[in-house]
Amino acid sequence: MQFVTSDTHFFHSDLLGIDKFAPRPFPDVATMNQTIIDNWNNRVGEHDIVYHLGDIALYFTRPPRKSYEAVYKVLCQLNGRLELVKGNHDSRALFKYLAAHNFMVDGHPKFTFHDVGILLKYDHRQYYLTHYPMMLGSAPQIVNLHGHIHHYSVPTKENINVGVDAPEMAFLRPQPAFGTPISFSEVEEIITAKTAALAKQK
Repeated sequence: MQFVTSDTHFFHSDLLGIDKFAPRPFPDVATMNQTIIDNWNNRVGEHDIVYHLGDIALYFTRPPRKSYEAVYKVLCQLNGRLELVKGNHDSRALFKYLAAHNFMVDGHPKFTFHDVGILLKYDHRQYYLTHYPMMLGSAPQIVNLHGHIHHYSVPTKENINVGVDAPEMAFLRPQPAFGTPISFSEVEEIITAKTAALAKQK
């Protein structure tokens, strides 16, 4: 199967607690990291593909290699092959480290890297997978799956926030546990529900 997610922000201690931008009610980053890993692996199998749309982690150490090693160890615990779209908090140095330590899963690299986005056709619909929300007014038939804006939502049916703390997750029943990547059938559920909700606001 194929799944999509964004903005895991592993190790990002400044996000812990309750606020309007990115509520994460965990006592520490170790608990947050493990919660995401467990919920991810409860859903994603070894042979699945997950499109991660940026902001993998936020962790600074001296030397920087220590943080790259820590992030790599976390990503190696996640099931599936990871298609990684670069977010604003993902450094080229981290991607270079992951590429240097890449390994094969089912004859494919564990990590594949994308600077801007991925144009994907899935079940008769086109998706543009990016970190930042994109205004695709000239191509309304394309749905933009994105992250970056955490607990905010673009008020159009063509923009779906798939971040782990996105408000769009509330359209799903049952709502996924925190950190769980969502399937493309669930993306379609969100599109239908969001379209209906926006229509009621008119």
